[in-house]
Parts: sequence; C-alpha cells; structure tokens
Amino acid sequence: MDNELLCELYEKMLRIRRFEEEAARLYTERKIGGFLHLYIGQEAVAVGALSVLERQDKIITGYRCHGHYLARGGSAKAGMAELLGRATGCVEGRGGSMHFFDIENNFYGGWGIVGGQVPIAAGLAFAQKYKEERGVTLCFLGDGAINIGPFHEGLSLAALWGLPVVYLIENNEYAMGTPIEKTFPTEDLSIRALGYPMARDTIDGHDIFEVRSKVHTAVQRAREQNQPTLIEVKTYRYRGHSMADPQQYRTKEMVQIHKDRDAIELMGQKLDSLGMGTKRANIENAVEAEIQEAVKFAEESPYPDESTAANYVYV
Repeated sequence: MDNELLCELYEKMLRIRRFEEEAARLYTERKIGGFLHLYIGQEAVAVGALSVLERQDKIITGYRCHGHYLARGGSAKAGMAELLGRATGCVEGRGGSMHFFDIENNFYGGWGIVGGQVPIAAGLAFAQKYKEERGVTLCFLGDGAINIGPFHEGLSLAALWGLPVVYLIENNEYAMGTPIEKTFPTEDLSIRALGYPMARDTIDGHDIFEVRSKVHTAVQRAREQNQPTLIEVKTYRYRGHSMADPQQYRTKEMVQIHKDRDAIELMGQKLDSLGMGTKRANIENAVEAEIQEAVKFAEESPYPDESTAANYVYV
C-alpha cells in the first residue's frame, strides 16, 4: 500500500473524529438542538468501506450519519452548518443531525427510522441494475436494526432480484443501551444471510485494511455478478448512543479496551514508523484548521427563511 493512500485514510478518519468532537462541544454549549449521535470510534468502518467505491456508487445509512457523509466527500462546513440548523447546511438547515444528504456525492442519507434505509437501499440498487449503470449501493445499518421487519424485507428483495447491494452491519455492541447478547442468540450477526440466501462475511472494524479488502470483494461481487452481500463489521462507539446517554450500561474500563486499538492512533503510529512524522503533523494541522473554519462558518451562517418551510416534506 502506497504512502499517499495511508495519508489519505488517516486524514479522512481524523477529519471525522475532530468534526464529531467539535459537534459534541457545540451540543454542550446548546448550539445544537435535538439528538446528536456521534460516530467516534467507528471511523475506520466508513472510511475503509467507502474508499473502495466508484463515483457512480450510492451510499445510504441510518441516523449516525456524519461519518459516512464526510467519508464520501461531504463538506465539513455544510455538515457543521446543518448541525446548527443554518441555511448553508447540506440540507439547508432542515434536516439536522440525523438527516444529512448529499446528492452530488450520491449520499442518500441519514434516515432516522431504525432500519428504514434497508429496503430503500434495495430500491436504489434495483434502479442501478435496471438502468445498467454498473453502480453498487452500500447500505450501513446498526446491530439494533437486524431484528425488525424492513431488514428482512430489504434482504429478501435483494436476494430474490439479484441486486448489486452490500449491506454492512456496524455492530458496535449496543442497540441504544442494550448489549447485543440480550438481543441476538449468536455472536455472528452475518448468519442472517443464510436465510435468503446471500454471501456473508465478518470484519474487524478496528482494522481499516481488512475493511477495505473485504468490502472490495463484496462490491466487486455486486458490480460484476449483481449479487448482494451481508457483512458484519465488529466495531465500537466510544460515546453513548446519543449525547443524552449517561452510559450506565458500561464502565470506563470496557471502553478503554477498545480505545487501546483505536484505528486513528494506530494509523498515526504507522506513519511515524515509516518516517512520515512531519507529514502526519501537517495533516493534523490542516484538519484542525478545516474543522475550526467549519465551526466559524456555521456559527456565522444565517438561519433558514421561515417562509421556505412549506417547501419541505417532513417524514
């Protein structure tokens, strides 16, 4: 793997981390309203998976969507402005934290209903196949979404129609505050693929190189054979389900075990070991400047004109 790619992966993961940390700060200052679901700890999943896609491919995810939006090339300025409800946001201040959207980059949300994106992903993939676009749809979902109806509906249609879609379960061990062992009878969540049937895999979400490799295999299967795949990525979120979560269901020691394998820090150490410490520092300085500029841009941006509210449909 070339050094340029290593730096790019590090930069993208770090951008998400700093964006989310600043979002948390703004939330505590009451500058962000509503819910705020942070992606801190899971950055290697979005960055690794999206790094193997092509321009025409489509992405859809749930309400923990900031990381996927940024990894796909979304603007930090527009993302931060959306969090603050400003007219310059990626949804013009009307979507908020759970509903980022970026059609230019084929990012189709940000869906607030648990699992609601799963059958929609099947629809996107059906359109790609029907139009012979050679595109693939990558759908992210949490482990808490695999026991609801839309999950089964989406996977059933994907297998029945032979759709170019990859479903990626980000298993961060908790559905809100409920441990996965209390909601599923086996540690292998990918086993659900056997019921349709479709290809399946399990990935270590702390290892960005494994994420890239195995998602690439699944994407190629979808692109060349119009066959879906269900992937479980074992990852972990360092913050609570949302900023309102007191996290009484786990200890600081449990979280630290995963922080010791933090993908961003490990990548930084790899850059240092390759003699790229100066390059690493330059990346960190550039990302910090970008995020601070995004915060300033958002805070100085206007709120949406109240007269335009009727132009939006809320679901």
